[in-house]
Amino acid sequence: MPLALRGRGFKAGLVALPLGIAGSLIALPLTAQAAPSPDAVISEVYGGGGNSGAPLTHDFIELGNAGTAPFDLGGWSVQYLSGSPTATTKWQVTPLTGAIPAGGNYLVQEAKGAAGDTALPTPDATGTIAMSAASGTVALVHSTTALTCLTAADCAADATVKDLVGFGTAVVREGSPATGAGNTTSVSRDAALTDTDDNAADLTGSTPSPRNSTGDGSGDPSPSPTPSPTDTAPGSLRIHDIQGTTRTSPYNGQTVTNVPGVVTGVRSTGTKGYWIQDSDPDGNPATSEAVFVYTGSATPVVKAGDSVLVSGKVSEYYPGGQSSGTQSVTELTAPKAVVLSAGNPLPAAEVIDSATLPDAYAPQAGGGSIEPLELKPGTYALDWLESREGMLVRIGDSRVVGASNAYNETWITTKPKQNPTPRGGTVLTGYGNPNSGRLLVASLTGDKLKADVGDTLTGTTAGPLDYGNYGGYSIQATKLGTTVPGGLTPDVAKPGKSNELSVATYNVENLSPADSKNKFDRLAQGVVKNLAAPDILSLEEIQDNSGPTDDGTVAADKTVAKFVDAVKAAGGPAYDWRSIDPVDDLDGGQPGGNIRIVFLFNPQRVSFVDRQGGDPTTAVEAVRDGKKGVRLSVSPGRINPASDAWKSSRKPLVGEFTFRGEQVFVVGNHFNSKGGDQPAHGVFQPPTLGSEIQRTAQAKEVNGFVSSLLALDKKAKVVVLGDLNDYQFSKPLATLTSGGVLTDLIGTLPVNERYSYVYDGNSQTLDHILVSPAIKKPGYEVVHVNAEFSDQISDHDPQVVRIK
Repeated sequence: MPLALRGRGFKAGLVALPLGIAGSLIALPLTAQAAPSPDAVISEVYGGGGNSGAPLTHDFIELGNAGTAPFDLGGWSVQYLSGSPTATTKWQVTPLTGAIPAGGNYLVQEAKGAAGDTALPTPDATGTIAMSAASGTVALVHSTTALTCLTAADCAADATVKDLVGFGTAVVREGSPATGAGNTTSVSRDAALTDTDDNAADLTGSTPSPRNSTGDGSGDPSPSPTPSPTDTAPGSLRIHDIQGTTRTSPYNGQTVTNVPGVVTGVRSTGTKGYWIQDSDPDGNPATSEAVFVYTGSATPVVKAGDSVLVSGKVSEYYPGGQSSGTQSVTELTAPKAVVLSAGNPLPAAEVIDSATLPDAYAPQAGGGSIEPLELKPGTYALDWLESREGMLVRIGDSRVVGASNAYNETWITTKPKQNPTPRGGTVLTGYGNPNSGRLLVASLTGDKLKADVGDTLTGTTAGPLDYGNYGGYSIQATKLGTTVPGGLTPDVAKPGKSNELSVATYNVENLSPADSKNKFDRLAQGVVKNLAAPDILSLEEIQDNSGPTDDGTVAADKTVAKFVDAVKAAGGPAYDWRSIDPVDDLDGGQPGGNIRIVFLFNPQRVSFVDRQGGDPTTAVEAVRDGKKGVRLSVSPGRINPASDAWKSSRKPLVGEFTFRGEQVFVVGNHFNSKGGDQPAHGVFQPPTLGSEIQRTAQAKEVNGFVSSLLALDKKAKVVVLGDLNDYQFSKPLATLTSGGVLTDLIGTLPVNERYSYVYDGNSQTLDHILVSPAIKKPGYEVVHVNAEFSDQISDHDPQVVRIK
């Protein structure tokens, strides 16, 4: 699925993920804020901007951060609801980017009125919401999708709501609404950002005092200081002192003065700021000689080659938030810079080649944090990269192992011999071997890469080494190489013989009628041409007829009909289909989308055995059948849908088919996502994979159902398939195959061909087809048509099995 929310240079809004990611990952397991917030809160709300008598021209919302680390806002929003909402009232949304500095503020400018004579300080984010001066509700939300709650109780139960302020006579509020708001007054918290979850106690009427992330409350950007005789003397600390020999600075939280360095790169969009590097290194391989200077909403005025002295506060920024488990980036925040001279030579970029990064990926801490450990750059790849944080690095000719994405990011490998796939990727072979040679390339030049797996990024690519919650370390390229195509082409499956039943699985990535004709046509071409028009096709991520609009619609007949028509137009069969509509908003995935599994089948080749009674809450059972041994109680049906294993997740779809007089059972699956797992590149080593607890429970349910079929007929032919969101070497897959009831066919392929998905430059397996013992010598293929290509129409590759 697409990862569409962006943060400080990287994808945010989605919690940092481990070795792989898949499925509908929009809704992550977040903690509802029913308790006071220890970090980000709404610190001030003013809806009188531009009203009669108002001093300020605009409405604003100010956020505060009581925490000791910057609070990442990538993928977050502030939202507004009128004080007396009706059933049709909608929340209004302003998306956020950047971060709230530790102990600092963040200013969101909203609508402008006709009066007022004083502009706000330079805002960190800008919206167009016209708020009431006297009564309304503002929410800080871990999503950019509009809230749907219209009562205080429903909003308190919404896990995406981090903080909520109701003022005046607002119906939606925490405790009682805050009082004192008007044309000339805001409601604001005290300096300690006290949060007791009672708006009336926490916020009071006061004179509006908007402040942005640089600490500026004047309405004018802070000018760059002009050098004076005392400004031009370097301070006592150098960058390597600030960086230290562990992952966090020994000066974290302290103010430093006149730190010398040469500007090596500038980022003017997203996370604004620049990198400085000391031209006189200390010779200690464990200490970085560079640091990022975070300018907040202000566009940097320095340029590469400037020799500067920077004063500011040392801060550890955790992309995705400290609770996500990511490593931190040492930064100088609220900076004041003195430019001493321009046009200076940049420090030499350090070469990263096949011998540079150690094969061992990360030090281990028994699941604890590696932050306190001394860096060993000669032993661990993560330590080497951390010890060069912010420094100029460069690569030469490098093979692409992760196709370019919509954000102009491309994965390469610096170790071309590390677990290569036949098609040019790098295969993931186990948790302990995450392929240490991978690096992300993100361009600061404005040039676009369009590279597929197996292409080569030739020439020199160079820039500062950065870290983010998506992918870990990246080269922020100020010089970008060129792409030489590797000639990769989409796979075409072997057609099934007349006496072979072909069964396939395909995650079509949140397909709905709102998608373009091009998406439907390309998916259909893939089914007809690349999958050779399988007899049975299990589709994952089919959305309801209204797509992501959360309007109570659950039927998907229009979605399926549009897809079936596209297949026919592409020269394929006139597929029939079966599915079960879910209960609204209970199956996870993109909010409002109601994704589900759908079986397509070619009625000219295969028959579906319909048995009435299947619905979203009725469990299918294996029933003894005197003629055939076993049959389904309902068909189609769902496996134990009331089980907690399926909470907020897709329920498996089970169908009974007949092919050439023989009975075949098909179980389509879409297990819960990996959202919320600690990242492989994070501080906790080995990372905790919390999401696999639910997948293991789901695997146990499916294994139990298949076992019940085989207990009544050991010769029953069963195909279990779908997006299982986990690896062939994972605990959920071991649970699914336990007792020998199923064989995972991905394990029958050569090790370097075991993949259907590419994430963070790792070719890995998330989709599976498994078969029962009665299915002998199946013909099995992963059909690579998407995951390795920059113009992919889905993020998953389909698979097909042929059964005689």
